[in-house]
Amino acid sequence: MINLNPTDEKLLALLTNDARASTSSLARKLSLSRSTVQSKIRKLEQAGIIKGYSAQLGDSYKASLVSAHVLITVHQKKTAQTNRQLAALTSVSSLYAVSGDYDLIAVVRTESTEKLSQILDEIANLDGIERTNSSLILETKINR
Repeated sequence: MINLNPTDEKLLALLTNDARASTSSLARKLSLSRSTVQSKIRKLEQAGIIKGYSAQLGDSYKASLVSAHVLITVHQKKTAQTNRQLAALTSVSSLYAVSGDYDLIAVVRTESTEKLSQILDEIANLDGIERTNSSLILETKINR
């Protein structure tokens, strides 16, 4: 594990905000040379701190999606299988193991309530799912 210094932390913040930022742009913002920034990024990748780069959805597009939290109880002997099946569903944007009455919380995002209904049925019918409870997300108040 690499020890992060303030420059590494600022580099991570810049990349988190814009993963497509050029090395030159990052170097200017950090007052470092391009080769130093490239070296720092390579070390962060090799240490597993940076796992990959991805596209972030625009706020207006995300606001147009219908989202729900789906609480899921899983037959304990089928947990790994169920996790794989849920991961294969492209509408499942996040999956969390939780404590309490339910085993998992899935965040589902899709284009319409009709499509959401189909996905909820699909989840409920997966082998290993004992029960589900869904809550439609009406509005996001804070998303950090």
